[in-house]
Amino acid sequence: MATNIPGDIVAPLLAFDVESAGLFSSETRMILLGHGLAGAALAAGAIALCTTVDQARYLAGRGSMLESMFIRARQNAPAQEIYLARVDDSGTAEVRTVTVGTPPAAGGQGILQVAGERVAVQIAASSSASTVAAQLAAAINGFFNALTKKSLPFTATVVGAVVTLTARHRGAYAGGLDLFVPVTDGVNAFSGLLTFATATAGAGAPDLAPVLAAMGDDPFEIMVSAFGDDTSRLLLDQFLSSVSGRWSYAQQLYGHAFYPRTGTVAELTTWALARDSWHLTMIPVFSNAGNGTPAYEFVTALVARIASFLGSGVDGRVSANQSGLVVEGVLAPRDRNYWPDYATRDALLKNSVSAWKVDVSGNVLIDKIVTQQQTTNGVPDTALRDIQAVYQITYALKYVRAQLAFEHSNKAIVDDNPADLPTLVTARDIQATLVTSTMELARRGVIEATEAAFAEIRVTRNADNRNRVDMVLPLDRANPLDIFAGLARVYA
Repeated sequence: MATNIPGDIVAPLLAFDVESAGLFSSETRMILLGHGLAGAALAAGAIALCTTVDQARYLAGRGSMLESMFIRARQNAPAQEIYLARVDDSGTAEVRTVTVGTPPAAGGQGILQVAGERVAVQIAASSSASTVAAQLAAAINGFFNALTKKSLPFTATVVGAVVTLTARHRGAYAGGLDLFVPVTDGVNAFSGLLTFATATAGAGAPDLAPVLAAMGDDPFEIMVSAFGDDTSRLLLDQFLSSVSGRWSYAQQLYGHAFYPRTGTVAELTTWALARDSWHLTMIPVFSNAGNGTPAYEFVTALVARIASFLGSGVDGRVSANQSGLVVEGVLAPRDRNYWPDYATRDALLKNSVSAWKVDVSGNVLIDKIVTQQQTTNGVPDTALRDIQAVYQITYALKYVRAQLAFEHSNKAIVDDNPADLPTLVTARDIQATLVTSTMELARRGVIEATEAAFAEIRVTRNADNRNRVDMVLPLDRANPLDIFAGLARVYA
């Protein structure tokens, strides 16, 4: 940069102008897009920084989608900077009924699992069905997990022996909320006692446009959307577009969107292949698998688990394999037939769907997270398939831009600088900055620095606009070590 001390002053002066020599610092912000409650502090379409579960409850409301998403994010990323974006709900709220049959004469403990949380009711001997129904409704409304601080996504009312559950938000998402009577170590008094029905199916998809607009020019590198409908997916893709969106030269804000989608393997791959984009990542949820954890919590937990890797360019973790990371706070499908085997995971990944797996203890593990990139100009292309690629590029471009700003801001461009004036810079000077930046990024494990890469770095003055330089910067990224393929040769 240039000094502020004028060059034509005459009066005696001994002074130093002070400026920063530049020290690059990277940040990776996560933003959660979901529903909040009307009575909470965060208005629809607004965004707020959130650091604790208590703040999430204040901002989004007890039992809200955003509160639950924040809880799962914080469980998996204890130090992550997290923002909440409240998406207004629309459409129809789902309504379900739970009809209580004749309780066991001896009473006992009944347990109902609601969206993965165990709601317990102590049934006294000789209790009537209406009494048990009233107890169940009160337990659902008053539920609070003291360990995770989680509440339930339904409110309950009761008339006679029928408990009516209403989703806290309007929309089709609520069709994926799970009700289940689990098998317990003892006798579950609710076994065979409860009858479930959907009185009104949830309907409607949200409009993400207001919260996306509210982001303005603020950087959000990790965007987790609770919504996997086609309209929301298209809007996120356009928002991150390389032509006019956050990845364009006009914005250079970067970012990537993750969303859940529920379906069969065939449906999931069809949906993924229908949108060829490296700005999107689909996290699969298998239909009819017995999914205790809501899809919006599932996607948040998985993405939060890898957030510390995605933001760690300084030590090379951004490039590392992520397989085997245990995801906290989520339940594996109850039906073990839906625990994806190797062939299923391989097929999903080849068709632009990310993959997770389940270990023998029932823990959900990261397998491999990918973008939905499939082609470039109609030709198969996997250069940006790995999620690592998106965040390697993000870190590298931020770093290089910072070095160029530190070294070459407020200067004039010339073909030659024989007096080595600090206010002048040549194309060779800029090329040297790109070379040293490439070497430093290689030392940090983000990219590989080869002689071939150095030879391809180009900086030239534009022939039509002499105020402009044109640069070519090859980025040969470091690759995650995903596959060990060996031959064990045995000798007699």
